Amino acid sequence: MARLMLMKTGWVSLITAGMITMSGCSSTGDQAVGTADQPANAAAVSSEGTPQIETRVVTDGFGEVEIPINPKRVSALYREDYLVALGVTPIVQYYNPMWGKQDYLKLDVPLFDVTGNIEALLVSEPDLIIGAGEVDAEQYELYSKVAPTFRLPDDVLVDTRKTLTLIADLLGLSDKAKQVLADYDARIADVKTKLNAAIGDEKIVVLRMNVVDKSINIFGIHNTFVGQILYEDLGLKAPGFAEAMTEGNIVLSEEVIPELDADHIILLPSNGTWEEESNAKAFEEMKADRLWQTVPAFKNGHVYPVERSYWQTGAITANELKLDDLLRLLAP
Repeated sequence: MARLMLMKTGWVSLITAGMITMSGCSSTGDQAVGTADQPANAAAVSSEGTPQIETRVVTDGFGEVEIPINPKRVSALYREDYLVALGVTPIVQYYNPMWGKQDYLKLDVPLFDVTGNIEALLVSEPDLIIGAGEVDAEQYELYSKVAPTFRLPDDVLVDTRKTLTLIADLLGLSDKAKQVLADYDARIADVKTKLNAAIGDEKIVVLRMNVVDKSINIFGIHNTFVGQILYEDLGLKAPGFAEAMTEGNIVLSEEVIPELDADHIILLPSNGTWEEESNAKAFEEMKADRLWQTVPAFKNGHVYPVERSYWQTGAITANELKLDDLLRLLAP
């Protein structure tokens, strides 16, 4: 049976019964099936004369859920990028005090601290909550008490186009998604041609510097942030080590550094900006390190510090900004 939407009186009871704190984020391996249109009720009027919300039933990794048709007040935690691409303003924006928020979206909406109390989400009165891999079963049930909640399936999240298409379907904006993707694919084709002319088969990799412990993460070809856009869509070449990786990202051991045959390196900090003293100092130390000086990208001055937030998501708007960076850095 579909989980029916709760009435606002139920939401208020949730808060008055006690304060509920979010548990830490974790990822589940649940694979969801695609949404299946199934009208739940037609627009009607209650005995009190109050218009009923027209809904439909869709299926995610946790079962069936009844959602409103054409929802207007939507929360898409850490997937706000896709709403922006579709011309929709989310009612709140994901925020984690350890990481921050996606500043590149330039949203002027309340922040929802995912490590804090759910009341901040409740008062925003969402019609629909869209979650992803960081929403486990416990959090899913909690969000579902606030509004109908759809958990994006893991096999969709790895693909930018599928994610946009599914979110657009949930919002009743499938036609808009088709136009967004047509423009997106046209831009990628143009950038691909320019990058091929500029660097040919030269190898490029993305690294993330963790300033606190001075470790370096390497993003492989299956990384959900950069794998599809760099190596599938643009056809760029990865160093052998990154190409052989089965994980999305791993800590790079010092023994591997001399074997990292990267001609170009995109470098992002794990937190903050490159203007911050600690990050700037760590980057200078990295450039002076004899091991890193053996890597072609360091030898030839082809290491490019970039803004971290849009390089740590594979969404549409972020990928457009990545394309801007790649043209500026590799094909000026």
